[in-house]
Amino acid sequence: MHAKSGLRVLLEWKIYRPDSVIPAVMPQRTSVTDSKTLLWLDDERDPSDERWHSYFPIQNPAVEWVKTYAAFVDWVTANGLPAAVCFDHDLGDHESGFDAAKWLTEYCLERNKPLPAWEIQSANPIGKENIISILQSFERVIGNR
Repeated sequence: MHAKSGLRVLLEWKIYRPDSVIPAVMPQRTSVTDSKTLLWLDDERDPSDERWHSYFPIQNPAVEWVKTYAAFVDWVTANGLPAAVCFDHDLGDHESGFDAAKWLTEYCLERNKPLPAWEIQSANPIGKENIISILQSFERVIGNR
């Protein structure tokens, strides 16, 4: 994996000598479901900064940083569920981390999937409680975590 600007690019490359046989397909994308991907939703806090690592609900994750609700929805739609999600509430755009949590519960409900592991790094105490409330309500009804 290659780290770039706080993001990890999930590509595996094999190195071949010039005289070796090159297969038809060289790069292979690592399946997100096979990795320990953490989707970090925050418009300001850089997940590569070690002071935020205590919020990671899984150990040694491959971190994907998204800064907006739209980027969050796009990432999950394109890649499927990550192993874990960290939510900020105030994202600086029209939608919040609460909106992302609500969308994620609907996504999981429609697909009969459990929520990924989650944590909240928001400094907004009311926003944090609202996110906790919707995620815990989903878990009580669906029975995961």
